[in-house]
Amino acid sequence: MNVKAVSSDAIGAAITRTIDSVDKVFAGGVFTVQCVGADGQVKWEENLNNLVVNAGLKDMNDKYFTGSTYTAAWYLGLYGAAASNNPAAGDTAASHAGWTEVVPYSNATRPAATFAAATTADPSVITNSASPASFAINATSTVGGAFLISNNTKSGTTGILFSASDFAAPGDRVVASGDTLNVIYTFSLDAA
Repeated sequence: MNVKAVSSDAIGAAITRTIDSVDKVFAGGVFTVQCVGADGQVKWEENLNNLVVNAGLKDMNDKYFTGSTYTAAWYLGLYGAAASNNPAAGDTAASHAGWTEVVPYSNATRPAATFAAATTADPSVITNSASPASFAINATSTVGGAFLISNNTKSGTTGILFSASDFAAPGDRVVASGDTLNVIYTFSLDAA
């Protein structure tokens, strides 16, 4: 009787890799609007957390990651009473059904937002606080919020709408001829 010897080897290996960390960036902006009366006294001041609209987010990504046409020209605008206010993520320069721009100021165009260099700390912050946009009010009007846009034409509907924000409760503010509205926009990116 012949008996055959049988041998066998078994080898197994497993590699398991778990990625637990997720990179996130939080972005947000704040409008600071200060009303100075004709007598030079501060009448009121508002800090408004903004909504960065979809068109603004897309524009930021396109310019930074794909190198599409770049502009550093940004302007600040005002919009009207709360009855018509309601910025929405889908708003664009051409279509923003929830609010209407108001132009009770003598500036020939929307004032520029002249930003200083961004900080390098976390969060990285960019602001025009060293050079606030100034609106020389020349008519009584009600202002309900502010917005940032790439077009300087008063009531213009072209360009990129980046962000918009309503005044906090109680809401609307009345401005009068002789007032000056100084508007600062501060935007920060936080790697969380």
